[in-house]
Amino acid sequence: MEITLIQGILLFLVGFICALDAGLENFYWFRPLVVAFFAGIVVGDVQLGIACGAVAELSYLGLLTVGGTVPPDPLMAGMMTFVIAYTTGQDAKTALGLSLPFALLAQWVGIFFNTLYVGIAHKCDTYAVNGDTNRFRKLVVSGWLLKALVTGFLVFLCSYALQTPIQSFVNTFPTWLVHGFEIAGGILPAVGLGLLLMVSLNKENAPYLFLGFIMATFLDLPNVLPIAVVGVCLAYINYMHEKKVEESAAKITVNDFGGEEDGI
Repeated sequence: MEITLIQGILLFLVGFICALDAGLENFYWFRPLVVAFFAGIVVGDVQLGIACGAVAELSYLGLLTVGGTVPPDPLMAGMMTFVIAYTTGQDAKTALGLSLPFALLAQWVGIFFNTLYVGIAHKCDTYAVNGDTNRFRKLVVSGWLLKALVTGFLVFLCSYALQTPIQSFVNTFPTWLVHGFEIAGGILPAVGLGLLLMVSLNKENAPYLFLGFIMATFLDLPNVLPIAVVGVCLAYINYMHEKKVEESAAKITVNDFGGEEDGI
């Protein structure tokens, strides 16, 4: 399958909008699952978009920016996993392994902009001291927009302009190498989940993990939707329980410090 010029332009817009969201982290549209889903809508293959986004999302769950470290870009990983699978006919796991160089390329772009933002931050300090809110706002917004535009251009370049060279390059791979990428793509989600559990698993969260594991392993469910619904229900129950505990603690605090009941 080939990506047309119109589709390439729409993918540019998807990359641009999702990169804007990455700067704010409001809606988490930059996550691989969402990016691949949007890409699937653009080219008319939503099922493939969800499949590619799911394996990419699992792989990048635990990759966090800590200190000066910058992980491979999840936005580009989700986009190129779908693009490679769509244009070359490879399955989602193989496409995930092949998408890693593009995620690393976007990673270096992110490092470049993070370095550039150091100078912008000092300039913003000057504007803040002088009370120049207009220039302060313009400088912050321009840096944000510039990075999103570059990300969108990378998406357009890799998905449309270079799709023929990428297809030819992938098709030259021997069978054993493609199989290796398939195996690597199957391992990466487990690594991503393991990294996530390293930072999030504790005695409060462990019961939910094992409950989901038992449901997925021993129950004959058609897909993961019932597990997701149960997870949402458990999250809501936990939220309501914590809310009641906080309200009870607030009442106890008020009574301890006096109120109408003790005549004060």
